[in-house]
Amino acid sequence: MSVFRPAILALLFYAATVLAAQGQTTKVTFLLVNDIYQMSEQVLADGKPRGGFARLAAVVKAERAKGGHVVFAHAGDTLSPSLMSSFDKGEHIIRLTNMVPPDVFVPGNHEFDYGKDVFLKRMGEASFPLYAANLRGPDGRPLAGFRDRQILEFDRVRIGISGSTGDDSKVKSNPQDLQIAPTPETVMTQTASLRAEGADFVVAVVHANRAEDWQLYQERAADLILTGDDHDLLIAYDGRTAMVESSSDAHYVTAIDVTVSISMDEGRKHVTWWPQFRVIDTATVTPDPAVAAEVAKYEQELVRELDVEIGRTGSDLDSRVATVRMREAAIGSLFADAIRASTGADVAVVNGGGIRAARLYNAGAPITRRDILAELPFGNKVVTLAVSGKALKDAMENGLSVLPLMAGRFPQISGMRVEADLSKPAGQRVIAMSVGGAPLDEARRYTVATNDFLARGSDGYTMFRDAEHLVRDYDGPLMANEVMAYIRRLGAVQPIVDGRITLK
Repeated sequence: MSVFRPAILALLFYAATVLAAQGQTTKVTFLLVNDIYQMSEQVLADGKPRGGFARLAAVVKAERAKGGHVVFAHAGDTLSPSLMSSFDKGEHIIRLTNMVPPDVFVPGNHEFDYGKDVFLKRMGEASFPLYAANLRGPDGRPLAGFRDRQILEFDRVRIGISGSTGDDSKVKSNPQDLQIAPTPETVMTQTASLRAEGADFVVAVVHANRAEDWQLYQERAADLILTGDDHDLLIAYDGRTAMVESSSDAHYVTAIDVTVSISMDEGRKHVTWWPQFRVIDTATVTPDPAVAAEVAKYEQELVRELDVEIGRTGSDLDSRVATVRMREAAIGSLFADAIRASTGADVAVVNGGGIRAARLYNAGAPITRRDILAELPFGNKVVTLAVSGKALKDAMENGLSVLPLMAGRFPQISGMRVEADLSKPAGQRVIAMSVGGAPLDEARRYTVATNDFLARGSDGYTMFRDAEHLVRDYDGPLMANEVMAYIRRLGAVQPIVDGRITLK
């Protein structure tokens, strides 16, 4: 055997030399979901059921069963809003997510909807890795259980991953005294660190608005950007950077199969990669039975309390996003009327983005507790403010400021009328206002009923944050309860679009 030892050693040395010259190649499948609010599947316009945790679980388990390298990323927004979260503040969401755990989870703005304590409690219940490089405690220190970045190694190829939460959560939600740094700067710093630490391919998982997404994309902050927040199905690739978002509620799951190759040339490393994109329509998969059974248990708990008729609508109601976030909507008027009636305020203002079920109700349809909680899932409380006429006008300017783009800040109102000219610059669009049939008096003091989200100054309503709070959020009733009581008292409601907001 000693005769052959030199030949064996030579062969091994030759093989190692060839391997070093050829480098390494690996294939990694990245799966992305984001903005998952509903635990159950939904039947969409084509009549097919999509989404929900059971169908998501089926997709993830099937990809993992193939035996390759899979990184399942969740780009945030899931603790709220959902029907059951109105009761358990997202506890069921964490339990269901634990059944199909992501490899990367970044919190979205809705993870903070119930405040810091609930956020920390729910994240502590998670059995999956948490990433948020731009999130810190009140003392500026990293939160327990969260990481800024990590390098995973597959077939000797190093994959760097970093995550960032939504930096607009202070406006959109309620992180209280948690500190959130700007997303673009954080991502650039983290990905630079990953490359310095030897990452061959860098992934940024972010919950970010589309303007920040494009900034990261154009600045090539990462090789692959996996994002959430905008609820659309997006795939962008220019040959150097790829960016993906996967709609919402797991209606679609995007798979990105990335082949990464490393070669050595005179001691210098060269990395090349190529993506293939697969959009998986969850209408085409069979729900995972174990997760479906768990979802069914939660649904049964809800049925007893929620499927109780509280009234009927005598007119058509439309809570679809493009309706409640762009123009006066009968359902928005109904909700604003309800909280104005319960408080006796001069006017009421609710944000279109707080109306969430995205459905149509035909005239004559029953309205149940479930319907109202699906439309108003955030657990918001009613707050009564005292504001000047000028501040009230400023509030309407803010609510109409981003039109013709859709925005959650669009106001659904009661007790007043607003006329606006969209050809004018933002902040100068309101050309006429009246309250209770009389012209707005900018010097007069008006009482305003709204929700605690707007009362905190969120969605740009800073004039409400700075106003006198006659009834604060901790004393105010639940908005959903006030709406249900209003409908129950009337028995039949017939809200219509009656010119409360006129846009030119």
